[in-house]
Amino acid sequence: MASSNNDHDQVKAAGLFERLWGKIVKFGLMLKKLGQDDPRRTVHSLKVALALTLVSMLFYFEPLYEGLGLAAMWAILTVVVVFEFSVGATIGRGLNRMMSTVVASALGIGAHRLATLTGNQGEPILIALFVFVEAGIVTFFRFIPQMKARYDYGLLIFNVTFCLVSVSGYRDKEVIQMGFERVCTITIGGCIAVAVCVFIRPVWIGVELHNRISTNMEKLANFLEEFGDEYFKVSENEQTREKSSFLEGYKSVLTSKGSENTMANLARWEPGHGNFRFRHPWEQYLKVGTLTRQCAFKIEALNNYLTSETQTPQEVKSIIQGPSVVISSECGKALKELATSVKKMTKSSSNEPHIAKSKDAAEELKAVIRSSLCKHPADSLHIIQEGAVASLLLEIITCIEKIADAAHKLASQAHFKDVKPTVKPDQENSVNDGPHHVITIEG
Repeated sequence: MASSNNDHDQVKAAGLFERLWGKIVKFGLMLKKLGQDDPRRTVHSLKVALALTLVSMLFYFEPLYEGLGLAAMWAILTVVVVFEFSVGATIGRGLNRMMSTVVASALGIGAHRLATLTGNQGEPILIALFVFVEAGIVTFFRFIPQMKARYDYGLLIFNVTFCLVSVSGYRDKEVIQMGFERVCTITIGGCIAVAVCVFIRPVWIGVELHNRISTNMEKLANFLEEFGDEYFKVSENEQTREKSSFLEGYKSVLTSKGSENTMANLARWEPGHGNFRFRHPWEQYLKVGTLTRQCAFKIEALNNYLTSETQTPQEVKSIIQGPSVVISSECGKALKELATSVKKMTKSSSNEPHIAKSKDAAEELKAVIRSSLCKHPADSLHIIQEGAVASLLLEIITCIEKIADAAHKLASQAHFKDVKPTVKPDQENSVNDGPHHVITIEG
């Protein structure tokens, strides 16, 4: 009986070990996938470790430790809270923390000195009044959209530092030394964090925003190029096929406003690098992104007709098939040309022929719908539904024209490179071939 209980306990322990080991393996695979999806995460982790190691050396040098003492812990804390994934975020938080600490420490020392002039009875009352006024004003400033976007962290640190310096001075008379130590250690920690972030495999948030804008345009272009074939079943196979991933990619564009605004705010902190000059027109990127989202909402409405359970008969769809396929295809090509020129930072007008072709097809589409309503009055309801699809396609043309104008303005403001037009071999042959005429001018 005892041996059977022991066997049962061993089996139970073995099962528990297997479950535990399975969770460990699953966690390890998750970490591996996390690093493989974006190797920069691994690099960032090592950069943070290096910055903390460097700032920790303050405790190992006697002159620094004797001068700063335990206040050196503020340098370590600064690295932890300041070091972010991108250069813009790190510089922004670092400058916010350093500048707010300097100003708040100076004001805190001044408030303490003024309070001491009122004597022992009036000092705590005046310090409390200063803290109340400062906290109320600075907290109210945090509601201002422009301040919240760029200086929210600095205002928060300003609040904390002013209160700590002014209130601590009531019990500790070495308030000037305390403020000096705090400023020095936070400045050292912030500079180390910024230096490691900038000089070792930097991640530029401006480049991320630049690529995000061009990628979003590509996603819309992919949908438009696939829409004609999918809606009119131009290339439908007998087998049931799953919807192409190209038809789903645009959905991420619909919710990109918040991330784009955050990227633009952080990119303003970054110094000039590569093709991104100082005071790069990040606001224009947001305008292009806004127009791209507006086009994505039109595409969302277009996608509803694609996935609707009640579909128009194929013979009615065929009425608008020709010009509609041309519009969706040419609009997709125009967007791809714009996305390529933005990504490569070049000035290009290669999208204009595609927009012109889509406009010609739009005029043809209008004429087809008008004539179809007269010729097929029995199918008026279905034709009107197809007219709604046609109307969305016409609105998309307008959206793409606005995107093109905004992209060209961005290229001008950001000083994109001029690209000389190249002559394709078939165009060159067409120029050289054909009859030649010699014109002689007398006199």
